[in-house]
Amino acid sequence: MGESREVHPGRPDWVGFVLLTAGLVSLVYGLTRAGETSWGDTGVIVFLSLATGAVDGICPRRTRRPAPDVRPGAVPYPPFVGGLVAAFTMNGSLFAMFLYLVLHLRDMPGYSAMATGLRLLASTGGLFVAAAVSGRLSERVPGRYLIEPGLAMVGACLWLMTGLSGTSSWAHLLPGLVVAGVGAGLVNPPLASTAVGVVAPERAGMASGVNSTFRQVGFATAIAALGSLFATTLQRHLEAALSSVPALSRQAPQTVALIRQGNAARAINAVVPTLRRELAAAVRSSFAAGVDDLLVVTAVVAFAGALVTFVLVRERDFLQRRDPGELHGDEPRHDSGTSPSAQILALRHGTGARSDPARTASLAASRLDKAAKGV
Repeated sequence: MGESREVHPGRPDWVGFVLLTAGLVSLVYGLTRAGETSWGDTGVIVFLSLATGAVDGICPRRTRRPAPDVRPGAVPYPPFVGGLVAAFTMNGSLFAMFLYLVLHLRDMPGYSAMATGLRLLASTGGLFVAAAVSGRLSERVPGRYLIEPGLAMVGACLWLMTGLSGTSSWAHLLPGLVVAGVGAGLVNPPLASTAVGVVAPERAGMASGVNSTFRQVGFATAIAALGSLFATTLQRHLEAALSSVPALSRQAPQTVALIRQGNAARAINAVVPTLRRELAAAVRSSFAAGVDDLLVVTAVVAFAGALVTFVLVRERDFLQRRDPGELHGDEPRHDSGTSPSAQILALRHGTGARSDPARTASLAASRLDKAAKGV
């Protein structure tokens, strides 16, 4: 297999790299800080403004640079953007939600780290099995027919896991975990092929890199945004549950901070013994209500990703793969088991590597000459 190379490679865009990194750091920190303070906090406003300014600085550079890393005309934007949305929403829905499911299982039923991991194997097992099947199917079935149903399954199963309460057992999550893992397994293998399948082979590295970046950005920003939302909803539910006990309601902010750090037991033990039972029941119900809200949000994110992918990713936008050597003007390779006459016939009818008449005639003459010398 030959290596694909950019015909006219450009220099790395170090300024764009700094702007992108600074923008992402500012965005994630701003979202995280909003959960710890409030959306009107000066620091939150400053960092979110810096993130917006960094993005505004990157976009004009894409068009002004002589050889931008992501050229406006080098990718068919609808299907390429559809693949990026699929990558972002996949990591920003189920995979980001795993963090809060782990916290729920660790703090509420009180499972150990080992017991929590074993219960989440229900999702991991479904993911492994479905990924193996999806990897084989992606060679025969267009990627959109795997990505769209997979994201829809993830959204449906996240919604299926809603309805948590302070007394819910982990079995309430089991059906959703299994089928969501299957949905994720359907999505992951064709995501990379979708990214590189809509661009010319010499741009495959760019497409794969951007797709991988969007996966990580989706994961990081979703965890930060969900954390902010979780802190807000947890405090609201906890204050409502403790409103009848003034001694406990005043400690709601500190209790929320400890719960976010995974120290629910420490938060409960911090109060006098006579109030611990009441606080423990309030924490369980409030925590479950907060996780329930996150399940609804991430389900909507997954459904939105499935819808956008359905609209933007179209089979006709995928390019026919060519031999990498052809990108540099070399003669395309051919199977030794295919006769020269069959290859010439394929070229003549436009089914070969190229359908340009002059190129076809030149390749036909070259192959006839090689065939004659072989005889």
